[in-house]
Amino acid sequence: MTPNAPDGPGSGSGSSPDADSAAGRGISRKSLLKAAVAAGAAIPLLTGTVALARDAVGQGSALPATPDCDDGDGPTHDQIEGPYFKPNSPLRTNLVTSGINGTPLTVSGYVFGRNCVPISGVLLDFWQADNAGNYDMSGFTLRGHQFSDAKGAFSLTTIVPGLYPGRTRHIHVKVQAPNQPVLTTQLYFPGEPRNNTDTLYDPALLMNVRGAGSGKEGTFDFVLNVNGTPGGPSDPPPTDPPSGTWATGHSYTAGDRVTYNGTSYTCVQAHTSMAGWEPPNVPALWRAG
Repeated sequence: MTPNAPDGPGSGSGSSPDADSAAGRGISRKSLLKAAVAAGAAIPLLTGTVALARDAVGQGSALPATPDCDDGDGPTHDQIEGPYFKPNSPLRTNLVTSGINGTPLTVSGYVFGRNCVPISGVLLDFWQADNAGNYDMSGFTLRGHQFSDAKGAFSLTTIVPGLYPGRTRHIHVKVQAPNQPVLTTQLYFPGEPRNNTDTLYDPALLMNVRGAGSGKEGTFDFVLNVNGTPGGPSDPPPTDPPSGTWATGHSYTAGDRVTYNGTSYTCVQAHTSMAGWEPPNVPALWRAG
């Protein structure tokens, strides 16, 4: 599918998200960052041009949460986010499949809580345009999800996305710590001419990008709006244990059926279960019914 319109507001004559936020709440953080970029000023932590979140670990101060970058569909993140999102992407860290051309790109980083503690088992669901600026809406080309490892790290192998009308170069991602809300955001590339005209662009979401042979390497650390613990986000245990046949530490295969708190679920992808991956929390792994 070839996009012929931007996947968000600001492509027409209406007011931009920054203008709306400035009118409703005063000058927004995004507006200040854009002004700083225009003036050539150094951007603070998490812009991707100066420092990564890991650089602040051990300094004793809380990390600012990674901002949302909404495509105009409102806050219902468990439904469509932008016209090109598709649920149930395959579990994989390499999005480059047969026939995919473009500049090789790896994106790596960590997922932290506000208290600078890395979070394991975080779901990261990526999707992007191909080298020509097209999104695959019939299959799952350049789409995939993965989970952060025991140290909170992730790594994505893909290509540099192409451009299409109304948008600068970007990669979409949904990030969800176990049993926590979904952060829906986008990653941007430094030095792109369209960064100055894309109304969705946020300099706080810039990656660090450098050349790597014939390709590029990008780095970005997500900071979720939760407090992390070595085993994941800190949540009080439930007052009553959940009922059902689903259990942690079990190797499930596609098609397996379980119950959880009175609801039946079917396994979508093979995995070994862990705390936080209860069926209602990870629709990429379990489908109700």
